[in-house]
Amino acid sequence: MNGSAASGSAGRGAAIWADAVRALALFAIDPAGLGGISLRAGAGTVRDHWLSLLKQALPPDMPLRRLPLHAGDDRLLGGLDLAATLQANRPIAQRGLLAEADGGVLLLAMAERIEPATAARLRAALDDRAVTLQREGLPCLLPTRFGIVALDEGADPDERPPTSLLDRLAFHLDLTDVSVRDIGDRPWTPADLAVARRVMAAGLPDDVISVPPARRIIPDAAQALCGAALALGIDSLRAPLLALHAARIAAALDERTEATDTDLGLAARLVFVSRATRFPPPRDAEQPEPDTEPDPQDDDNRSDQDDRPPSDPDDDPSDPDTMPDQPLADVVLQAALAALPPDLLARLARPDGGRGLARAPGRAGQMKASTKRGRPIGTRQGDPKNGARLHLLETLKAAAPWQALRRHPGSGTASATMTRFEVRREDFRIIRFRQRIGTTTVFAVDASGSAAMQRLNEAKGAVELLLADCYVRRDQVALIAFRGRGATVLLPPTGSLLRAKRSLAGLPGGGPTPLAAGIDAAAALADTIRRTGRTAVITLLTDARANIARDGSGGRPRAEAEALESARALRAAGVATLLVDTSPRPNPFARRLAETMRAHYVPLPYADASALSRAVRSAAAA
Repeated sequence: MNGSAASGSAGRGAAIWADAVRALALFAIDPAGLGGISLRAGAGTVRDHWLSLLKQALPPDMPLRRLPLHAGDDRLLGGLDLAATLQANRPIAQRGLLAEADGGVLLLAMAERIEPATAARLRAALDDRAVTLQREGLPCLLPTRFGIVALDEGADPDERPPTSLLDRLAFHLDLTDVSVRDIGDRPWTPADLAVARRVMAAGLPDDVISVPPARRIIPDAAQALCGAALALGIDSLRAPLLALHAARIAAALDERTEATDTDLGLAARLVFVSRATRFPPPRDAEQPEPDTEPDPQDDDNRSDQDDRPPSDPDDDPSDPDTMPDQPLADVVLQAALAALPPDLLARLARPDGGRGLARAPGRAGQMKASTKRGRPIGTRQGDPKNGARLHLLETLKAAAPWQALRRHPGSGTASATMTRFEVRREDFRIIRFRQRIGTTTVFAVDASGSAAMQRLNEAKGAVELLLADCYVRRDQVALIAFRGRGATVLLPPTGSLLRAKRSLAGLPGGGPTPLAAGIDAAAALADTIRRTGRTAVITLLTDARANIARDGSGGRPRAEAEALESARALRAAGVATLLVDTSPRPNPFARRLAETMRAHYVPLPYADASALSRAVRSAAAA
């Protein structure tokens, strides 16, 4: 890296850190009003320093709670206090983390791995500003208002917190490119933030500020923010609302009660940039060409403007003092555009639009509920039979509220000398588990004469690379070759990489293309795999030049019709499928076949084995 590139990278890292500190200050003033912050950064000095600044910015009496990744409903929402219930002989509730964080901040560790159920409870608490507890005989509603700091430690683009939770957090910060050298001084003090909170409050002493609290906003601010969000491709209405509130807080931080265009620009930069999904179209492209002839008076005005002295080249066009009067919407949009990352075009060009892809079965395996093994995800009422494991503590909690009635069914009062604890069958709680089931990738390779002449060697190389990926993920693989008059299972499902490579190396080529037979064989093997409890993924590598039917008779029209019939059957089976068109030029029938079976279509003319493997992995992650 040369000196100019290094200085540019360092300058961008310092700018990212400065915006992260500004967002931290705004959030510390009103955590509940802004929803929260998503902080994408690995564990290290940069993140630790940011978190230490957050603790300094929060008031000493503001609660700060940390939510572990696998916290259960008892710790999250609250539940029955068993010891207190048995002592008082009546149900006693204990508060959960959401209620304890009322008026403060909830620190969410490893947010990229949060369970969907936990994310749903967090969303409900943020929207309702209350925790509804209706379990174990404890119907109650606990008010709570808090902000979330979601620590995102994802290493891949597809590892990120749920989108529905991110939508409720005002600021999405990414400190991945920030180094220790980029860390600068904070532009505020805790006393400044305390004054800003007083400005945002309802009443203020005269010695602090002599105007009403920061509840006002300049006219057309909401319309300008909504226009900027629309131009950047932001669909959610929460984004402009959060930006509007952030502008009010920014004005309060400067001890002002009315937000200006500078505050709106700062809010748009902090809220909109991470949510942008497109570049706004040029202003000239939006204006139609005039149909009328030019007015001669305009030429006179233009000549008068030409007689004016030239502007000073040292003037900065982004300086508010030298900038000509512009509509507020343009000012807000320009402030957001100035902070767009340089790699936005590359991220938007990805199939996911830069928002991250959901994990596919071929990458991590699907999850399946179980009562015997796996990771505990909660409890349910049930009978501990057939290998199910009893959760003793939850069973006692379920039985505790009914002890008074069970001891004295007639009077409903308990005797002081009665110490027996009665547990009935309906009190049993068994542990629910969730285990990740394995994935088996079925490679169906076209080994016909047309494929052998064109792309068979490249296809073999790509399959070898994919086999290595499957071995790293501990997935099983199977290999099917179709040529001549039928299809043959060369390798049944196995986890041995050596056996798979040996079978692939001995794959011969030549003969007609029985495409329907190859699809049928892959579908039958996938059905067998699914019956064993594993997830099946089919990768079909073919040039789609079908020329032989199932009964061995030749003819392209009939062979293509049977291939489409097999593709419809595979679609009905619901098996995830990838179709790689290995012909020299994209084959229209291959695309039609992929659409029929609802497969990911990957045409790769003139590509080597590495490019073929990368395209298949990219399609598998979609």
